[in-house]
Amino acid sequence: MSIVDNPPDLVRAGKRHGPGLIILALIPLTAFGLGTWQVQRLDWKSKLIAKFEDRLVREPLPLPPHIDPQAISEFDYRRIYATGRFRHDQEMLIGPRMHDGKDGYLVITPLERGGKGTTVLVNRGWIPKKFKKQESRPDGLPQDVVTVEGLLREPWKKNMFTPENSPETKEFYFPDVAQMAKLTCSQAVWVEETMDADLLKAWDREARGIPIGRPAEVNLRNNHAQYIFTWYALAAATSVMLWMVVKKPPADISRRVRQNKDWS
Repeated sequence: MSIVDNPPDLVRAGKRHGPGLIILALIPLTAFGLGTWQVQRLDWKSKLIAKFEDRLVREPLPLPPHIDPQAISEFDYRRIYATGRFRHDQEMLIGPRMHDGKDGYLVITPLERGGKGTTVLVNRGWIPKKFKKQESRPDGLPQDVVTVEGLLREPWKKNMFTPENSPETKEFYFPDVAQMAKLTCSQAVWVEETMDADLLKAWDREARGIPIGRPAEVNLRNNHAQYIFTWYALAAATSVMLWMVVKKPPADISRRVRQNKDWS
């Protein structure tokens, strides 16, 4: 019997690599690019925090009678002080806001400083939910002239998931500085009152419904180092996977001849 009488079976093995290889090759490139972008973001955020911390260590400045809203960004996190009377009749509560796992509100009160058009908005701090009504917290409503020391801050940016404020019903979910200033005939200036980090003092204020001010510190999130590690690790892992796929010998060559070994 000849080979003509017993021809070999021709079997197609298929392509060695498909479109999945292209996708696999794009993953490490994309991850490496995102990791490099996070390196730039880390440098930017570190310099920004250093700039704000430098402002915190300086002596507080008296708040001018009139402030240009466009210049506030140049004084963000600058310590200031202002003297006047709180307009408790125009108080606004922003909430719900959590503090140490407890529900409550931020108390926003205009500070009237005597001259016309010199009123500014002061974020006095957090109070528990049970003290929502002013009658329940007489100790937290000073009537005399007070001097407020705090941080001059840029207006907050609204989160896309935060509901819109309802000034008509006095329901505020985020501090819209321009809106609140118009409602209270104040300047669009936002001051966050500060206090020393004293746990006993904070407990006493919480029990009496006196707003707990924020500490004088920079509270910007800086997680870019974690993102850098994550993206570069993903780039390295997928690069190894890509190399293993490329170097792996194919199960068949493009065409394999299977011949009957019984022919003679």
